[in-house]
Amino acid sequence: MLTKKNILNPKNWISSHADYLYNYTITRVNNHDLAKDLVQETFLAGLKAMENFQGKSSERTWLISILKRKIIDYYRKINSTKGKAEVRMNFYTDGENEGDWIEERAPSDWSSEIDKSIENDELSIVLDKCIDHLPEKYAMVFRMKTIQQFETEDICKELEITSSNLWVIIHRARTQLRKCMEENWFKK
Repeated sequence: MLTKKNILNPKNWISSHADYLYNYTITRVNNHDLAKDLVQETFLAGLKAMENFQGKSSERTWLISILKRKIIDYYRKINSTKGKAEVRMNFYTDGENEGDWIEERAPSDWSSEIDKSIENDELSIVLDKCIDHLPEKYAMVFRMKTIQQFETEDICKELEITSSNLWVIIHRARTQLRKCMEENWFKK
């Protein structure tokens, strides 16, 4: 039976829940615009699914459960084969190099095999140093997933973390690595 406390009131969702949902989301996706979009999608999905609300939880808890699915869907999309075609790689956020590339169109050709070998060796040294400066858990997850190519499920079992947590760690590790590489490699 629905109590007065458990009845949905969409007119108050923004004033009552938007900040909480945004703060919840930003810690999981680490992107302000994306967090805002996911919260907005949550409200829209909530409006569409109002008739399914059974009153077994509070309004906020119900909205959080919708938001969790939106976040999971986002990570599934960017990690699927179809989603990878839509992933944009942002290398710089300001200055003359500002912009991003669609991942599959990012430059990949090198000028010569000799240059490639020398650059790869140097790059590998700098990358290893940058990975060593990551927090221990970030470095471990990054190496297991990206370098050793362990399956997500295996990493999660081994480290006793959720797949969502794994992808947040990977994202944060990549962000820190990008900054380190920019400071130690790209500005040579």
